[in-house]
Order: sequence, then C-alpha cells, then structure tokens
Amino acid sequence: MADSTVETLRIGTRGSALARWQSEWVANTLKSRHPGLHVELVEIKTQGDADRQSPLAAIGGTGLFTKEIQRALLDRRVEVAVHSLKDLPTAGPPQLRLAAVPGREDEADALIAPRHGRLEELPEGATIGTGSLRRRAQLLHLRPDLNVVGIRGNVETRLRQALDGTLDAVVLAEAGLRRLGLDGNVTDRLAPPRFLPAVGQGALGIECRDDDATTRELLAVLNDPAVMAAVRAERRVLAELEGGCMIPLAAWGRLDAGRLTLTAAVFGPDGRDVCRAEATGTPDDPDRLGREVAESLRAAGAERLLGRA
Repeated sequence: MADSTVETLRIGTRGSALARWQSEWVANTLKSRHPGLHVELVEIKTQGDADRQSPLAAIGGTGLFTKEIQRALLDRRVEVAVHSLKDLPTAGPPQLRLAAVPGREDEADALIAPRHGRLEELPEGATIGTGSLRRRAQLLHLRPDLNVVGIRGNVETRLRQALDGTLDAVVLAEAGLRRLGLDGNVTDRLAPPRFLPAVGQGALGIECRDDDATTRELLAVLNDPAVMAAVRAERRVLAELEGGCMIPLAAWGRLDAGRLTLTAAVFGPDGRDVCRAEATGTPDDPDRLGREVAESLRAAGAERLLGRA
C-alpha cells in the first residue's frame, strides 16, 4: 500500500447498477493491490439521476452525471470519484486530476432489435430509441428512413423498451451491457469504423484531488498507459471543438504497433452531412494528435455542422 496511514478510501459513485458495478470493480482491484486498505462506497445522486425524463440537452447536458460527485471530491467528502469517462467533461475543476484510466471495455455501440436483428434489416420507418445526438446522427446517416426517438433512463430501463416491444430497437453502449451481463440481448454490434463511438466510451475515468499525492499513488496501479493515451487524444479533439457530451461528435483512438491513431467525425443533426478526419502520431503526445484532428475537422466544415458558422 502506498501509505500505511490511509485506513479508509472513500469512493464517490452514482447509484445505478452500472455505476455501482464500476465502482465496486475499482474498490476490489484497489484492495487486491493494496492489502489492508479499506474502501467505502459513497452513493451520490446527480442531476442526471434526479431527472430521468427530460432530454439531456433540456436540463443542461454537460456534467449532468459528474458535477455532484466532483463537488464531493472538492468538499473532501470522498477521496476518489469513478465516472464513465464519456460522461466526464473535458473542462473540469482545476483542483481535480484524472488520475487513472484502466483497461478499456469494448468501445462499440450495440443494437438491440429482438424482432429484426441487424440495423440493415429494420423495416422502413422502424422506431429506434437513443438519448444520444451522436448515435441519432449516425443512425440517420446510415438509415435516413428510420424514426429515431429520444429515450432516457438507466441501462435496464432503456433495454426493456426494446425487449417488451415498445420500440423496434434501442442503441446502448456495448460496455455497459457487458458489465451488467446483459450483452446476450445484442442483435447487432455497431462498431468502428462503420459506427464511431463517443469520446471515452467503454473507459472508466478515475478522479482525485490534485493535491492528494497519497491517493494518486494508490490509484496509479489502475492506470493503463495505452488507454490513457487513446482517450486523451479523443478528449483533446472534443475540447478543441469546445464541445460537451451533447454535440454529435464521435472519436476513436487506438494504439497499434506503437503508433496512436485517432479518427473523429462531426455530424449534422439529421445525419446527412458529416466531416471526418484521421491522423496518426506517437502515444507520448496524444494532445498534439487531438489538436491536429480538430483542426482538420474545422477545415472540413465542422463549425458549420455545429451551427457556429
């Protein structure tokens, strides 16, 4: 253990089944790597949890699932915050640090369409549910004939709308379904490069206070440098375009043969228009790669698609 004076490490977590799974995985991994460490989960309700009906954009979008947990860190009510990295804004409080990103689960999206199976097999006008502008835009880019509707709720609630026939299909993150043991319901894997993921999708983001050297040292065992490099590149392109989780931007970073490749795209809201960019660089400077891809997207017209030009 990094510091024998640390007796209890408090982890802030949302209360959903997926959030609890993620935080319990972090807690168990830390205890196995630091014998004698006691870890306590502290459940924190976020704005996104309190309002499960309104569209995310209508209640603020960015930071809806993270701000209250970050506030608990700043107030020293917890030492660690565990987030789904795709929910964590790129511009956070300067007193906090993204201390670790563990090995990434599958970054793909997943279609659950019990009656029809694959995306290509959905009938014209089929109703498909998602709360993500990125997913909506890519679905309409591939199938402009679909009726894409907004849905909210935890993984189980959204999944149920496809299983009980309320909707023809829903799209969810493959990672969350796998972590909850629900991936047997997937009928079509929407994977890159055909269908690009959200920034940080499939990865966990583990935060602590920047001035808490003891906790940073404890968390170091969780970090996967290759995944950290990939998600830093993804998060940089998002930050450069001044976007939060509510813009139709997708990014896919991956390390192969010692080189880091980043593919990103910005979509118009109806999916008809798209700007794409890709670049390869070294994993030791992922921010530079993210800035390069962001500049290429701007040159291709991303600002117009985002309604800024």
